[in-house]
Amino acid sequence: MRDTEDDLRWRVRAGEREAFAELYERGARTVYHHALRLTGDWSTAEEVMSETFLAAWRSRERLDATGGSLTPWLLGIATHKAENARRGLRRRRAFLARGAQQTTVADFASEVAGRIDDARRLRAVQAALDRLKRQEREVLALCVWSGLDYQQAAQALDIPVGTVRSRLSRARGKLSRLTEEASEGQGTGDLTGPGGLTGSGEPTGPGGLPGPRETTSSRIGMKSREIKKSRKKTELRSARGEMKGDAALAARPVREGTV
Repeated sequence: MRDTEDDLRWRVRAGEREAFAELYERGARTVYHHALRLTGDWSTAEEVMSETFLAAWRSRERLDATGGSLTPWLLGIATHKAENARRGLRRRRAFLARGAQQTTVADFASEVAGRIDDARRLRAVQAALDRLKRQEREVLALCVWSGLDYQQAAQALDIPVGTVRSRLSRARGKLSRLTEEASEGQGTGDLTGPGGLTGSGEPTGPGGLPGPRETTSSRIGMKSREIKKSRKKTELRSARGEMKGDAALAARPVREGTV
């Protein structure tokens, strides 16, 4: 029988490794998809996921004794890790772009076409996100993609609930305009591929659970390797069934809660 959220919080705070392993079991997929949507890169998302749980373990003693679900806490850590990773990723991509040379490769038919299409969508998503302010990106990722209510997002970012509401409203307005421009000018469609802008559910991509029970550190390493192996088979299975178009941008968070 799994612990309730409050019981799990107490046990994690006390440093019980089995409790932290259960937290990882429950939250790794959510953290991974959150990181993927913020970074637009599968490998970077794996790194962010591992760094998030390592940071969570190291800071467990600072957890409040009460507060229910630990998801806002994890996603708050992941948001900061992902933003740092985004900056490094942009620098690497800029460096590679300067030295890139065109190479002729064999035609592998539909697999190559699918990978190119997914990569194109991810680039379009990141181009739009880069035009948002960091604070707007964060609340969009937490409320729209990860399904936190306003109170939980405020807890994750340590800001007032009213600030979450105003930032989310601005982010939706900007993204609505940006996706329209992208669709008209570049033919990027609804941008609902992996890491898409408009969905509120999780993509069916790499990051499946669970793995064998080991120590906390080894579980994180094993899960990252497991995701890396499965990514080759599953990275093309993006969130095709998500809400599409501007209607999704205008949608309210999955749960508002009491604010």
